[in-house]
Amino acid sequence: MASAQDQIGLIMQLRRRGIRDNNVLRAIERVPRELFVDEAFADHAYQDIALPIDCGQTISQPYVVAFMTEKLDLDERHKILEIGTGSGYQAAVLSHLCRRVYTVERWRELQKAAERRFAKLGITNVTTIIGDGWLGWPPQAPFDRIIVTAAAREAPPALIEQLKVGARMITPLGETRDTQMLVAIDKTEAGLT
Repeated sequence: MASAQDQIGLIMQLRRRGIRDNNVLRAIERVPRELFVDEAFADHAYQDIALPIDCGQTISQPYVVAFMTEKLDLDERHKILEIGTGSGYQAAVLSHLCRRVYTVERWRELQKAAERRFAKLGITNVTTIIGDGWLGWPPQAPFDRIIVTAAAREAPPALIEQLKVGARMITPLGETRDTQMLVAIDKTEAGLT
C-alpha cells in the first residue's frame, strides 16, 4: 500500500521535472491517487507512470496531470470542462483549483465509479455525464477552461465554440502516440492562438 512518504516523493519528483505552481502541487497532494487506481496497482499509485483502469483506459501519469493542470493557468472562479473523466483523478485535482468542474465520460462504468470516489472524498463541485466528449456540454457552456485527456487529429470545433473569449483549452493533438503534441489553444477577440 502507498505511504505518505510515497506521496511526498511524487511531489518532489514533480518539482524536479519542472512543475512550479504550488497550488497545483498542493491539489495533487490533497488527492489520494491510490483511490483512483485498481487495487492491484495501489502499490504503484505514486509512481510517475500511467496505470490501467477499467474499460481499457488508463489513469494518466501524475506528471502529465500536473503539467496539463499547470498550463490551464487556473483561477478559483473558473468553470472547467474536462473531456474524458476516466477514474476521476484529473477532475478531483481540478476540483481543488476552480469553482466548478463538468466532466464527460463515454463509459458508464467509469462515470459511476468516479462519482462514488468524489462522494467518498466529499468533492461536491464536480458534475459528470455520459456522452460524446467531442460534442462538449453545450447546456453548461461557455467555459473558462477545457481540458481534453484523449488525443485527436485536430481540436473539435464544438469544444472551441464552447470556450469563452479569453479562455484556454489544453489538448493532445496528433495522429499517433509518437506524433502527439500537447497544445494550448487560447480564444481571443481576434480568433484562436
